[in-house]
Amino acid sequence: MESSGSHRSGLLTAGGILSIVGGALEMISGAVVTALTMSGVIPGVFHLPWWMPGNRFEIHIMPSFTYLGVPLLVLGIIAIVGGVSALRRKSFGLSLAGAICALPSNILGILAVIFVALSKRKFSAERKENGI
Repeated sequence: MESSGSHRSGLLTAGGILSIVGGALEMISGAVVTALTMSGVIPGVFHLPWWMPGNRFEIHIMPSFTYLGVPLLVLGIIAIVGGVSALRRKSFGLSLAGAICALPSNILGILAVIFVALSKRKFSAERKENGI
C-alpha cells in the first residue's frame, strides 16, 4: 500500500509533466500561427465578395492572428518553466503559475493545475528536509 507522501509526489510529477507537455503544445501552435501569418500563407487582408453590399471594405486579420500566436508562445514558455519547477520541487508559486499557463491546452492544463495544487504540501516538506 502506498503512503500519502508517495502519492502526492506522483501527483506533482504528473502535474509537472502535463504542464510541460501542455506548454510545448502551446508553443508549437503559437509558432505555427505566427509563422503562417507572417509568411503570408494565411492572408493578412480579406476582401468581401463583389456581390456583397459595401464590398469596398477590407478585413485585416494579420494583427489578430499575430496577437493570438505570440501570447501562446509566451504562455507555453511559462508553462514549461513551471513544469520543470514542479519536477524539481523548487517553487510552488512558479509551478502553479506554469500549470495555469498550460490551461489553453484544455484538459492537460486543467489536470496540471489540479495535480500541482493538491501537491502543495510536498513543496513545504521539501523545504523542511533541506533546512530552509
